[in-house]
Amino acid sequence: MMWSTVNACYHTAGKLIPVGDSAKTCLQEISPKPQTPPVVRKFLNTTRPGAGAIRVFHGKANDPDIASTLVHGVSSQASISGGLVINPPPKTIYQQRLHQLREAGYSTNQKAPLGRSHDQSPGLPNCLDTGKATFGVKSPKSAAAGTIINPPKSAEQVETEAQEGHQSYIRSHNAYFVGEQVDRKYKWSRYGKDSRFGVPTPHHNDGRSVSKSLHWLCDTQKHNSAKFVSQRCDDFRERTQPQIGKVHDPISDTLKVPAGHTFGILMRPDDFGAGDLLHSTPPAEYQKGTDRQRTLVSAVRQHLKKVNFHHFNSLLQAFRHYDKKGQGVIDKEDLQDVCRQFNLDLSGPMLDDLMEYCDVDKDGLINFLEFANFLNWKDKMPISKVEQRILTSECKTSTAPDNMQREALPVRPAASEALARPEDLEPAEVGSTLKTPKTLNRPRTIQDCFDTSSSLIRAVVGGLPTTDYRMYGTPTVRTDLAAPRIKRVSDSTNYGDQTTAFDLLYPTLHSLRGVHKEHFFCPRTKEEIADIFRNVGASISEETFEEAWKLASMRHPTGDVCVEIFRDVLKEIQAN
Repeated sequence: MMWSTVNACYHTAGKLIPVGDSAKTCLQEISPKPQTPPVVRKFLNTTRPGAGAIRVFHGKANDPDIASTLVHGVSSQASISGGLVINPPPKTIYQQRLHQLREAGYSTNQKAPLGRSHDQSPGLPNCLDTGKATFGVKSPKSAAAGTIINPPKSAEQVETEAQEGHQSYIRSHNAYFVGEQVDRKYKWSRYGKDSRFGVPTPHHNDGRSVSKSLHWLCDTQKHNSAKFVSQRCDDFRERTQPQIGKVHDPISDTLKVPAGHTFGILMRPDDFGAGDLLHSTPPAEYQKGTDRQRTLVSAVRQHLKKVNFHHFNSLLQAFRHYDKKGQGVIDKEDLQDVCRQFNLDLSGPMLDDLMEYCDVDKDGLINFLEFANFLNWKDKMPISKVEQRILTSECKTSTAPDNMQREALPVRPAASEALARPEDLEPAEVGSTLKTPKTLNRPRTIQDCFDTSSSLIRAVVGGLPTTDYRMYGTPTVRTDLAAPRIKRVSDSTNYGDQTTAFDLLYPTLHSLRGVHKEHFFCPRTKEEIADIFRNVGASISEETFEEAWKLASMRHPTGDVCVEIFRDVLKEIQAN
């Protein structure tokens, strides 16, 4: 008892925690809920509208709702319903009479009233009785349809008439009933059961009839006998009838013109080709060096191909014409003689280039295969069987071909070596007896980069030169006009300072570095020129630089100096 009194005098140790909200209080729903102020609500409807609510801008939150009650347009009155159209209510006699009076005023109702035929009596004469008058021709009455379908005849009469009509139909149309036996009107009393009809067919067991059917008499006579035709008749047919592979010219005898004459006006070749447009070079500099030499060789070969095709019937005949010495090959002297004969006066270097181009095996001579590949259109001149034997030396010198081949191919003493081997001749077509020389491939001695040019086909053999032709129209590139310093946007004229197609296809090295053509021709100061040439590594003394600057400034009327002019002047000084 004493101890408890003492403990009551002391305070409790520690910190007293105030009593707060319990878990039950936090989970308990507050009712009623606090209302959002109207000022805050209009901003929340703009940013976070409730589910199903329309987003309204806070500036229009207090505006009256007029859109929900506003109606646009003109209200249309209700029309008649579908039921009344389909099943209208019945009209009374008064309504029907009233409708007739309303419709009686129209002319269409007077002429053709609804439900009645067209009354044409107003247009007829007054003396005509419309009730009794008839028009047209009266047609006689024939038998009725019932009488035709079911005639009043007995079965025997109907059958007899049908048989008579059927016999007439057999004579006119040769038509019988299904299953009816054809009566050929044979007299069976003369023949017995074992009688045979027809002519007996001859038959031989040795197969002579089959042999005759396989070998027709006309074919055997055509191969074994010759058909003689007069020369006058043959010439007339050749002149008046079209020939295979030849142009039909019925007035060739009356028109006295040379064989190689060309009719019409000589077309002027184009002054500019694809190569000219790419390079933009003057006409005298289209081809240079080896390119020009190669172009001339190609033009000479094209001319010789055309001449050989028009003057010779076969490759062998053309080769024998070129082979003047009869040695089986063509040397430089033979080629030069033929070129002069065809109005081609080639110089010594040009003749050497032509021989070098055609001579694949590099023996200094042109054999038959090289001649056929490079100086002829071999695909258009196939080789016949007789020519094949002559080329491969399978035919003896005394053996002559037929008359037509003997005229086209004169037999010459055989050379010590054949003109071609059998493996050098290939069939022109699959299954054809005509052959053509195989294709020879020349070794590539030029690079794979080719510059196209129209100069290869520019020349016209036997035509007038085009250098004196008058030029018409305005050129596309106006190099005759000075380019303005400030070019307007609407000015689409090319003054020759624009990039060409060749520059786009083959850009220069300095253009890859961002330095273009106009940078070389723009005027610069003396310090800029010195810095540029110093940076590229050009060692120029002060005296040389001053002299080049002085000469370069004299070339322009205003004294402007660009990189291109200074470089040209510097090259001239260093060359001297």
